Amino acid sequence: MNRIFLPFIFLFILSMGCRTEPREQQIDYYASPLFVDVQMQGLFEDSKTFVDLVPRDSYYALNRKYEKQRQDENFDLKAFVAENFSDKSTATLTFTTDTTHTMYEHISSIWGKLTRGPDSVIPYSSRISLPYEYVVPGGRFKEIYYWDSYFTIEGLLVDNQEGIARNMVDNFAYLIDTLGFIPNGTRNYYLSRSQPPFFTLMATALARKDSMLLVEYLPMIEKEYDFWMDGKDVIKEPYEANKYVVKVGDDSFLNRYWDSSVTPRPESYKEDYHLADDLSTEKEKTDLYVNLRAGATSGWDFSSRWFAEEDSFESTNTANILPVDLNCLLYFMENQIAKVYNLKGDKQAESLYRKMALKRKELIQETFWVEEEQFFMDFEFKTKSNTDEFTLAATFPLFFNIATREQAEAVKEKLITEFLKDGGLLTTLKNTGQQWDAPNGWAPLHWMAVHGLLNYGYKAEALDIMKRWLSINERVYKNTGKMMEKYNVEDTSLLSGGGEYETQDGFGWTNGVALGFKALVDQMEAQ
Repeated sequence: MNRIFLPFIFLFILSMGCRTEPREQQIDYYASPLFVDVQMQGLFEDSKTFVDLVPRDSYYALNRKYEKQRQDENFDLKAFVAENFSDKSTATLTFTTDTTHTMYEHISSIWGKLTRGPDSVIPYSSRISLPYEYVVPGGRFKEIYYWDSYFTIEGLLVDNQEGIARNMVDNFAYLIDTLGFIPNGTRNYYLSRSQPPFFTLMATALARKDSMLLVEYLPMIEKEYDFWMDGKDVIKEPYEANKYVVKVGDDSFLNRYWDSSVTPRPESYKEDYHLADDLSTEKEKTDLYVNLRAGATSGWDFSSRWFAEEDSFESTNTANILPVDLNCLLYFMENQIAKVYNLKGDKQAESLYRKMALKRKELIQETFWVEEEQFFMDFEFKTKSNTDEFTLAATFPLFFNIATREQAEAVKEKLITEFLKDGGLLTTLKNTGQQWDAPNGWAPLHWMAVHGLLNYGYKAEALDIMKRWLSINERVYKNTGKMMEKYNVEDTSLLSGGGEYETQDGFGWTNGVALGFKALVDQMEAQ
């Protein structure tokens, strides 16, 4: 792409703090004694705080210094961290709300406060520097996140902020171009995993006024597709997995969420370690770490959706599950690549990707539709059976027009009769204390559900859901002056809860979906 220059590759390399050390001095900082001791002693309430601090010297030098000084009987770890680390990141965002403004005016006014970049290089920082401006989610999330950004971009486009929307897409294109994929977020501790692949949807949204813009992004779309399909050729037997790919039949493949590392997540080190503490073998602990990381890859971190046993967080089994939403996203990627090749006049490449998309569509129908339940459900490929979890992931086949008319009707009925509450749609039907379960509702899943229903003509139902969701957004905003990352849709007098950290405000994808829904409601009611 003409906006992505090779010099930024050098900037990226510089931004990876430990990469500035001589080869013989490079260490795995996230397994070092200093890192482990700080996280395990709980110096910070939120484990993410420490990984976002910037070392004043190389990891190697600080660990040598730590090893020497901690022998002193008066050694103070908290003082050591204060002396040797600084917070050069943007402080957690706070907003002074002007109560004369509506919620929607407030959202339009805070885009600038959520905007960062272009990034300067900070030696030894965990942050991956980006060449263009971008919008962060808010709260503890002070870097750009992958799937969050699609919903933020939709809001930016409604708000006539095409410039920053384009910059965000170009930042993701840059990451694909330099890394080969888009990490979970722009921190080096996320480099072992991605997130739900929404880049093609971002580029498609940007190209609504000019379809030829997709041609410009095609190399990156294909490169990301290759990342998700990498390793499929070495899988020999059905229901074997390699990286993100699982073979499900002769020359038939679906995808899973996965992470290439087998240790506790650096940003949740203490939490992961303690969760695995009661497991008896190292293999069991390693397997749990992989599954927790895969859960983070899914964006649904965490949910009963991934539990192998009822109400058992430690039974998280994400890497052994074929998720319906992920495979719908890969279908869309294949379909869009075919469309772009059609624009380019390359009939051979178009035909290849059309066949892949058609094959995946058939596999989605065969694998995820459970006739007895009349619902799309994930598939556990180790047991070769569908899970029993009812989740809003079932709306993705509607969003991408994969469901039949009869399937869409059945999914709609379950949404209205079981998922829909006063404040909108539950994420799942189970209340486990995990944040991606009841009673919480999330903006991105409301977006997918509403547009999925509209694809099949369910206008009244979609309008009702949007109004309920916007109503709870507005109520919480009126009471707190904040936009939240998630909401309690069952008891609208309460804020949401659950998860590994406090509910965050800001909040990128909630802002984007609120603006998108408000525009759509106004349009539908004017008709």
